[in-house]
Formats: sequence, C-alpha cells, structure tokens
Amino acid sequence: MRRNQAERDAITVEIGYALCSAAFAAAVVFGAAAGPALLFTLPDAVEGLLLGAGAVLAPVFFLVRALSVLMRCRAPGQPGRPGRARPGS
Repeated sequence: MRRNQAERDAITVEIGYALCSAAFAAAVVFGAAAGPALLFTLPDAVEGLLLGAGAVLAPVFFLVRALSVLMRCRAPGQPGRPGRARPGS
C-alpha cells in the first residue's frame, strides 16, 4: 500500500513525539529514582541501589512509553478525527 505525503508526514510526527515524550518520561523516572543519591550524601549501598534502580527503570519506561504511543497511533479502527465517533458506532 502506497502512502501519500500527508500520511508519511503524520507517521514521522508520531515517531518524533513518541521518542521525545519517552525520553522525557525516562529522564523524570531516572531523576526521581536516582536524584536523592546525586543530591545528598547517603551510604554507599543506598547510593548504589538508587542509581541502579534509576538505570534499570529509565530504559524500561522509555520503551513502554515509546511503544504505547506508537501502538496507539497504529490502532485499527480509530476515527479519522480525534474526539469523533466512528460511523455506525
């Protein structure tokens, strides 16, 4: 199936939005998890635990957010205009 330029542009915008919003969500999660270890003097074990948690959670949130945005834009049967019901539903 060939797509016209408007459809290709819409896909490009969706991919950009997915990546930017996922990066922001990952940064917020990393800051929330590892922030106390970076701001305060804590015992080494606690600092390591917080930094490790941030390093594990941030990429997970990145992937979940990016995939959820991309799957939502590819969901079949979505109305052509946001906020409008499909005809016959």
